[in-house]
Amino acid sequence: MIEMLAEMFSYNFIIRAFIVGLLVSLCASLLGVTLVLKRYSMIGDGLSHVGFGALAIAASLNLAPLEVAVPVIIIAAFLLLRLSENSKINGDAAIAIISSTSLAIGVVCVSVSGVNTDLNSYLFGSILATTNADAIMCAVLALVVIVVFVIFYNKIFAVTFDESFSKATGLKTGAYNTVIALLTALTIVIGMRIMGTLLISALIIFPALSSMRVCKKFKLVILCSGLLSICCFFVGMCASYSLDTPTGASVVIVNAVVFLIFWLIEIVRTKFSKVNRID
Repeated sequence: MIEMLAEMFSYNFIIRAFIVGLLVSLCASLLGVTLVLKRYSMIGDGLSHVGFGALAIAASLNLAPLEVAVPVIIIAAFLLLRLSENSKINGDAAIAIISSTSLAIGVVCVSVSGVNTDLNSYLFGSILATTNADAIMCAVLALVVIVVFVIFYNKIFAVTFDESFSKATGLKTGAYNTVIALLTALTIVIGMRIMGTLLISALIIFPALSSMRVCKKFKLVILCSGLLSICCFFVGMCASYSLDTPTGASVVIVNAVVFLIFWLIEIVRTKFSKVNRID
């Protein structure tokens, strides 16, 4: 095991991917708890499809992918928030509208332009695609997400659990919902290189759901989610290297297995608590 780790981390591209992946996992896990509790977990999936469309357009115009994807996804996050606030279009419908349209635009752009682009690297991620410039940009964006989340933690907590009461007390819920959408957009951007546009949403959903199986307090769920996400990424990356499997898919499978284990733990704990009550 130690020899495999030493060999794995002897490659610079793996070190870059590992650093970016840990930061992405941490950002996704922090926001995932809030998004899941607000029943808005699929926003990650919708924005990732927007990211694919932006990347496809950038490739067609021979532009820098991330420089195009960042503003496009942020604008899409704001648009998605406005659509979901419209009583005639609920959150799920808004996500479906934006994600399907963006995915279709991306496919058409690549097809019409004739650019020799590997769609699999965009859809499922690619470690080799992470350059030094990408790693630096992703690290800066990840630190911004983490710092902003910590600064507005109390406000995000209030908006997450009782938005109506928070609004009644004078809290600007719209502004903090916008902050959540912005942080989610940045997380999607920095995660597309490692996980791919179709798998990045798994980093948002799985750690949060797993943590909620065993933890009940918001702060404990946040901490457990962050720790689980980091550990799952590390295990998934090691499994990917040793088994020669795609990194993004390996990380998602590890997260799914951990969720299953935590779900079984919750079932067992619930049954034991019922037995103790009867006794």
